[in-house]
Order: sequence, then C-alpha cells, then structure tokens
Amino acid sequence: MKIRPLSIEGAFEITPVVHGDPRGSFTEWVRFDKLAEVVGHPVTMMQGNLSVSAKGVVRGIHYADVPPGQAKYVTCARGSALDVVVDLRTGSPTFGLWEGVVLDDTSRRAVYLAEGLGHGFCALDDDTIMTYLVSTTYNPGAEHGIHPLDPDLAIDWPTDTPLLSGKDIAAPFLADARGNLPA
Repeated sequence: MKIRPLSIEGAFEITPVVHGDPRGSFTEWVRFDKLAEVVGHPVTMMQGNLSVSAKGVVRGIHYADVPPGQAKYVTCARGSALDVVVDLRTGSPTFGLWEGVVLDDTSRRAVYLAEGLGHGFCALDDDTIMTYLVSTTYNPGAEHGIHPLDPDLAIDWPTDTPLLSGKDIAAPFLADARGNLPA
C-alpha cells in the first residue's frame, strides 16, 4: 500500500496492491494502522456510506462543522469517478484550492481527507458505486455544502452537463459561506 500526500494538507491518495489471477482479484483496500502512521493520529471510522450514481452526477462539495468535523476514507467499488478535495479551512495556506484524484474499480485507489476539508465527486460511468467510511455519524445540523459549480473554486468537472441534487444546487458559493467554514 502506497500513501501519498496530496497538495492540500490532511488529504492523501492511497494506492493498494491489487493481487490478480485467473479467478479475479484481491485487494486490502484499507489499513488504518498504516494510515495512522502517516497522518500522525489514530483513525477511527464510525459509519459506512455507499452511493450509486449515473454518469455525469456531481455530488458535493460537502463538509461538517469543526469540531468534531468528519474525516472520510473514500474509494470506488464500481465504475470510476473524479474525486475532489477542497480546502475549506479559513486559516489554511491552501484555502479555496482543490485537487482531484480519479478513483476506479481497477486501480482501487482511495482518498483520505481530514476534518475541515470539503469533498465531492463526479461519476465518470453509469452505476458508479462510491463507498465512504466516515469518522462521525450523520448529523444533519452539522452538515454543510458549497455549490460545486462555484466559479471561484473553478473545479474542472469532467462533464458538460453536471447533474446535481436540489441540496447541492441550493448550497452557497464559497464567498457567501465564509462565516460558516472551518478554521
């Protein structure tokens, strides 16, 4: 397993070893002990989520109040997606910047993002299945979003016609969310 830091502090790309033979493949897709060595603290996950999306669906940019925040470990079980991490921490030197990693069912890469970072993705195939392990359980009063098509973020989504949820369409732009962002 290779763990590589992304350009945004607290975000990492994880590339597991995929063992294949004529029967199929086997992958150890998460090792929290190894991740803890890199991030410098124990990684505890409290809930698992799964989404199924059609090609061109954009989900996010989502984040949770800090504290406690919500760290995420995200991978693609089927299909492929451009997974995006956005730095929403107002005191961070990379505030407002984003980085994307293609996650798919071949490489089995994953992304870990720390509390205070925003997350979203765009499905590149129909029936793309994304799995998320998260450090806190769902708390609707602490969950927030930034409009994924915010021109100030300028995320290069790989679709000409993104399909968004009503919640994501109604999300504020980054400039309008300033008083509600993590520090």
